[in-house]
Amino acid sequence: MKVEQIYTGCLAEAAYYIESKGEAVVIDPLRETEPYLERAKADGAKIKYVLETHFHADFVSGHLDLAQKTGATIVYGPTAQPNFAAHIARDNEVLKVGDITIKVLHTPGHTMESTTYLLRDEKGNDYAIFTGDTLFLGDVGRPDLAIKQGEITREDLAGFLFDSLRNRIMPLNDDVIVYPGHGAGSACGKKMSKDTWGYLGDQKKTNYALRADMTRAEFVKEVTTGLVEPPQYFPKNAMMNKMGYESIDTVRERGVQALSVGAFKAAWEGEEALVIDTRHQDVFAKGFIPGSIFIGIDDNFAMWVGALITDLKQPILFVSESGREEEIVTRLARVGYDNAIGYLKGGFASWEKAGEEVDTLEEITAEAFAPVFTKGDVNLLDVRRESEYAAEHLYGAVNFPLDFINRNMNQISRDKRYYVHCAGGYRSVIAASILKARGFEDVVNIRGGYKALSQTDLKRTEYIEQITEL
Repeated sequence: MKVEQIYTGCLAEAAYYIESKGEAVVIDPLRETEPYLERAKADGAKIKYVLETHFHADFVSGHLDLAQKTGATIVYGPTAQPNFAAHIARDNEVLKVGDITIKVLHTPGHTMESTTYLLRDEKGNDYAIFTGDTLFLGDVGRPDLAIKQGEITREDLAGFLFDSLRNRIMPLNDDVIVYPGHGAGSACGKKMSKDTWGYLGDQKKTNYALRADMTRAEFVKEVTTGLVEPPQYFPKNAMMNKMGYESIDTVRERGVQALSVGAFKAAWEGEEALVIDTRHQDVFAKGFIPGSIFIGIDDNFAMWVGALITDLKQPILFVSESGREEEIVTRLARVGYDNAIGYLKGGFASWEKAGEEVDTLEEITAEAFAPVFTKGDVNLLDVRRESEYAAEHLYGAVNFPLDFINRNMNQISRDKRYYVHCAGGYRSVIAASILKARGFEDVVNIRGGYKALSQTDLKRTEYIEQITEL
């Protein structure tokens, strides 16, 4: 028996590949199929099942393409109603894979169809559970993503989750391995551990939601308290997973089109496209296409695309480093942005060489900003999340979270000069690029963000407000 976790850090997402005696299973695959096909080919195995723990909200699963390419059966738990051929498993149904078995445990709560898969080894011993978004390390899945107005509330779902954990998961042996669907950084939970797997016994001891003496009412209150608004693309991805989508091969073919400067400009205007610059933020700041938006590929690219671009069908053109074009189209498709229509051939250098207009982003170091700030009368935008700002921030800084920049744009003025910072410098460049594209020309990025600022003279308590209790 082989069990492999395939972890994708930029989405904090875990997929799984299981093989026994020439038969394989893939659990919660990402959009692209190559990682799973390559593993099966190396093992001389046939993928028999694609198991889905639920209709994912934070990424588009590769279940349809993978099933089409391998003949595998897509499996969901009870109550799922996908718009395509799939096996809707019964609660406690057992799936045979080589010399091992996988038992279906219906664990509603995160969503109503949420299912945990219990892997039993060749001897029939409970070995591991693949919990999807039902149980994380240090947390449980949020119960507010599948609420239906007038039908079911987040409190209802939290109650179902309490029952699922107590009746289906916690009775299992302590030495059972927990393989969750996500780790720290995902918006699907609140307090997830940085670890990507662990033992159930440890979770019973340390996970706040698994306390033995916890009442149902206490559980419901704790898991529904402190939930932040989910990213806008979540329900759209869940619908794609349920209803179906275009093949990733077609999406890539359309997106990886090299366009000359002239063709790029024509597509930009004719298709009303959005131009995303995916280079590193330091490179972007030194020169970029006016009106383009920075979202760098070497960070949480897909998450920020999903948070900021409200239309999944938005035509997208992009600027990138050479050789990374297919990666960019794939990572867009992972969160449902299937309408990339090409990239600038030769990159930004070709734009400059053609004599086209170029813009730059004014920047300042934390050390140089310190005396500017202490003189007072500075418009400082802290684009970190509300929870980061609440924990510690500079006195006088205005919390202007990047997540909701489109909604809050009317709170600032085009006639003022704004200094912008985040935690380390990535998000602030995104924010600054959006502001400049919207006509806010007097924007200055603070290099290194709050991390750098807290190491300057501003560390003195009269400038930094620390809040230890929220």
